[in-house]
Amino acid sequence: MTGFKFAAIGLDHRHIYHQVGQLIELGCECVGWWTEGEPDTLEGFIKRFPELPRVDRKDELLDDPEIRLVVSAGVPSDRAALAIDAMRAGKDVMVDKPGVTNLGALETIKKTQAETGRIWSVNFSERFETRSTTKALELVREGAIGKVVQTLGMGPHRLNKPTRPAWFFERNKYGGILCDIASHQIDQFLMFTGSTDAEIMSSSIGNFANPETPELEDFGQVLLKSDRATGYIRVDWYTPDGLSTWGDGRLTILGTEGYIELRKYVDIAGREGTDHLFLVNGDATKYVDCSEVELPYYGCLVADILNRTETAMPQSHCFKVMELAVRAQLQAEKLG
Repeated sequence: MTGFKFAAIGLDHRHIYHQVGQLIELGCECVGWWTEGEPDTLEGFIKRFPELPRVDRKDELLDDPEIRLVVSAGVPSDRAALAIDAMRAGKDVMVDKPGVTNLGALETIKKTQAETGRIWSVNFSERFETRSTTKALELVREGAIGKVVQTLGMGPHRLNKPTRPAWFFERNKYGGILCDIASHQIDQFLMFTGSTDAEIMSSSIGNFANPETPELEDFGQVLLKSDRATGYIRVDWYTPDGLSTWGDGRLTILGTEGYIELRKYVDIAGREGTDHLFLVNGDATKYVDCSEVELPYYGCLVADILNRTETAMPQSHCFKVMELAVRAQLQAEKLG
């Protein structure tokens, strides 16, 4: 696969390490990076990529005609403006989730994408970067559990409060827990049910454990439905220190002929490692080892940029996920 030149703008979240690293692995060349100030992630980025040059102004990268893609994990509220500037400069864009924090920004992104023909991709890493989710989607499409009628997605995270930057606790900057974390589960609901649209039936948010940071939402839930299925989502910042990883992320996919459960990051008191898949249907109850499953997102995105296709993720799907995530946040009832 022939690579291309890309740039990183905004390094405020650790997800940027994987965004840049995966593209380099595929043969793409990162020609430089820019970020505002000195975020806590900067030391880790330089340690991983010491050869990559820092530029003084982000416009140096946006104005470079040889750069085809801009990747970003900047402050969430800043990502939309960067994406718009990059698309208008002739670049495709891949940002960390959430891609936007309000509907006005999303409408401008949609308009800009239509005018420029550029790709705007949000990296929903809980699907794109987990092998068990990739395998589960393959099994569902093969009919292993019949017609999917419901998904149950849980996204617990460890807070690590002392290490978080100030913007993490400012509602307007991080977008809210449903806009942020729950965008992962909304993405998976649409994909596993084959839905192109959905309705937020109810949503709620709360801050039960962190009164000293009142704008932080440490709990959220969503009930949604489409013309094909229903889904329930629960996200939180309550992962205890005793767990061996940052979160016990799980997804249960209920079908008319069986079900699949994913334990993406840990099988508590069970098998070691990540990406555990359990399949129950009319033929068997079995464990599926997903350790050798290939992750297609980055390779497909590179091909899409080169060939002007939509194999990594349909553009309409990306728009819809973020629309639903923002709507869930806007209409959420505050608990507690």
